[in-house]
Amino acid sequence: MRAIGLMSGTSMDGIDVALIETDGETISRFGPSALHSYREHEAAILRRAMEEAPALRGRTERPGVIAEAEEVSTALHASAVNAFLTANGIDRSSIDVIGYHGQTVLHRPAEKLTIQLGDGATLARETGIPVVYDFRAADVAGGGQGAPLVPAYHRALVRALARPHPIVVLNLGGVANITFIDGEKDPIACDTGPANALIDDFMRSRSGAARDADGQAAAAGRVDTGAIEGLLRHPFFAQTCPKSLDRNDFREWVAAHAGLAEKSIEDGAATLTMLTVATVARAINVLPRTPTSWIVAGGGARNPTLLRMLKERLAPAQVETADQVGWSIDALEAQAFAFLAVRSLKGLPLTFPSTTGAPKPMHGGVLVRP
Repeated sequence: MRAIGLMSGTSMDGIDVALIETDGETISRFGPSALHSYREHEAAILRRAMEEAPALRGRTERPGVIAEAEEVSTALHASAVNAFLTANGIDRSSIDVIGYHGQTVLHRPAEKLTIQLGDGATLARETGIPVVYDFRAADVAGGGQGAPLVPAYHRALVRALARPHPIVVLNLGGVANITFIDGEKDPIACDTGPANALIDDFMRSRSGAARDADGQAAAAGRVDTGAIEGLLRHPFFAQTCPKSLDRNDFREWVAAHAGLAEKSIEDGAATLTMLTVATVARAINVLPRTPTSWIVAGGGARNPTLLRMLKERLAPAQVETADQVGWSIDALEAQAFAFLAVRSLKGLPLTFPSTTGAPKPMHGGVLVRP
């Protein structure tokens, strides 16, 4: 089947669009991909919705700016798909399904609450293509964490690689998550801690920049090792997999224990970058075996300082980017939701007890047609 996947992550830089051909078990072809970047006022609406979301108590609540953000986000996704089809000369009738993740604004699985903004019916109508969306809800309702969702796709990718096992696929988005694959059992997965979200928020508040471009600030700074040791005392880091996070779960903890207000921009960026690395490395303690190979995707894979710190901390394991193994740093998660949409159509499970803590392999996604 030919499927388009859409992903707007918690870094809120834009919408990734990707086409793959798949049967829901293997990937027969990678198609084109693109980024539909947000303009600043569009990203600002999403950030405001995320700030307001902690007050929500139900999945369907859409007060004030949250309703506005959902409308804007859905329209932007429709525009992204239509522009993608035109730019690549793709006949929309040749696309079987769109996998639409939506914009996560709140993730509290302990309360059985996860909210992704996005109107699947409107997207199907505006694109003329069937849409599968609301991927997380069934898993959370069934007692799972609802995240990470992409391990089934990671497993399909790894099956085609000639690499010694065990292999970990590390996604560095707003939050960092890992998929541990040993080639024998279902993958093991969990969020490991903060990644780009804290760094981006710090840079925005201190310099007005959207991110630490190319890790330049962190490269010029000094890591506060004492602060890192204190931050790692958070109980989350000792929990076993599976476990997951909301983008903002560590905001107060870091504010209380990192001493960022007294640090220069460079030292603050260096300390937060090392925090990401330290929490990824700490996750090895809860895995069945020490990985021999790491494959890094997501926006953080384009941060040379973060990659250098990872290679130093994870040695002697091999650390490569998704691009280096023939995948895509930028498009991988969008591809994953195309893959998951096909799995949903075929009635295949999206999540497993070892990836989300659900009591059994769980189906998911809601199908809407134009």
